[in-house]
Amino acid sequence: MPGHPQDGRTDETDAPAPAPVTVWAAMRHQRPHRFLLSSWPLRCWAYVCGGLPLGLAVLLAMLVLVASGLLLSAIGIGLALLTAAALFGLPVGRLERRRLRLVEPTAPPLANPHRPLKNPGLRARLRTRCGERATWRELGYTWLLALLFSTAGLGMTLLLLFALILITSPLTVWALAPEAVMIIPGQAVPHPLAALPFTAAGLLALALLAYLAGLLAGAQVRTAHFLLAPREDPLTRHVVELTRSRARLADAFEAERRRIERDLHDGAQQQLVALTMTLGLAEMELGDGNPAAAELLARGRGEARRALDQLRDLVRGIHPQVLTDHGLAAAVTEVALRHPVPVTVDIDLPRRLPEAVETTAYFTVTEALTNAAKHSGATGVQVRGGLRKDRLTLTITDDGRGGADPARGTGLTGLADRLAILRGRLTVSSPAGGPTELTVEVPCSA
Repeated sequence: MPGHPQDGRTDETDAPAPAPVTVWAAMRHQRPHRFLLSSWPLRCWAYVCGGLPLGLAVLLAMLVLVASGLLLSAIGIGLALLTAAALFGLPVGRLERRRLRLVEPTAPPLANPHRPLKNPGLRARLRTRCGERATWRELGYTWLLALLFSTAGLGMTLLLLFALILITSPLTVWALAPEAVMIIPGQAVPHPLAALPFTAAGLLALALLAYLAGLLAGAQVRTAHFLLAPREDPLTRHVVELTRSRARLADAFEAERRRIERDLHDGAQQQLVALTMTLGLAEMELGDGNPAAAELLARGRGEARRALDQLRDLVRGIHPQVLTDHGLAAAVTEVALRHPVPVTVDIDLPRRLPEAVETTAYFTVTEALTNAAKHSGATGVQVRGGLRKDRLTLTITDDGRGGADPARGTGLTGLADRLAILRGRLTVSSPAGGPTELTVEVPCSA
């Protein structure tokens, strides 16, 4: 992960390097004869020359849309045509990302740079696509394809045809013999053997055109990567880094809580157990000889036992062992048995969930049950849960007075913040008079 682990910041200069162009790497690392005898020249010629008919078709379509839109703008149809011209880069970009497979056979395909559409309406779709920078980058690539890359394809096609004419010149002379053939203006070729130098020149030109096509194809690939690939803007990158920093802090807090639990369990709890046993032995040694001291010892042993019980409850609240051993359903059931309000638990999970999801869901349920006991005046609580499409869904419902408001410090904001670390969601429905229903959704893949 880029950035400094000490403070979680990202260095602005650590921008991702551009992806290497496969054909350029082949031209650099392969010997000339291996490159020329491979499939790379054919791929590059097909890619560059294929831009000629595609670019001409795109240019014709764009000119028709723009001209028609300007002419018909007075009657309202022109705006639709101009919008279609602005969005014409979408299908062109989709086609070009697929056409890259000709010269990028081993590289991963370019992903779709557009956000998924949430609203099905046509107006919402147009508003979303026209508001994306990727749409305008694709439109710019469309004009480059129509004007620049089609011209490069035309030039490459003409040069290839000329090289093929030179290579086949002996056959041309033989087919037209005994008449003299003018391959180059002003220079006659009287017989086929005299045309062999032109064949050698054509083969050399073909080899040079293979490398020229590789350079042009690589330049077009680099342009496509720059304009057609998804681009992470600085704000999105900053939000992602903040989310990761918050997740790292949550993991650090969880690790510290585990350490505190372990220290209390193995240190203070064992010492209280030893103190209780020592006080019991001292009480037995005194017997009836000193009733006042025996009473004090008995009182001290009771206080130590109560402190031990409170410490055990504290350790269990930090991280219950039953959650680690048996999972979320068993841990919530144990909390329900000790809760002052009757709680009905119905959690059906086909498998164990990730540890972070189980821990977050457990403490969310316990906090919700604590709120129900303290603030709602409920006489019964129901906890239902299950796994739906790899998302844990929990519903906590109480029959209390309702009116739960996160602004009044009932802990709901803390629950939402805890769930947000795992991209979860908390939905609260608490009308005045009740009931209060909390719905928790946590993706198990977060």
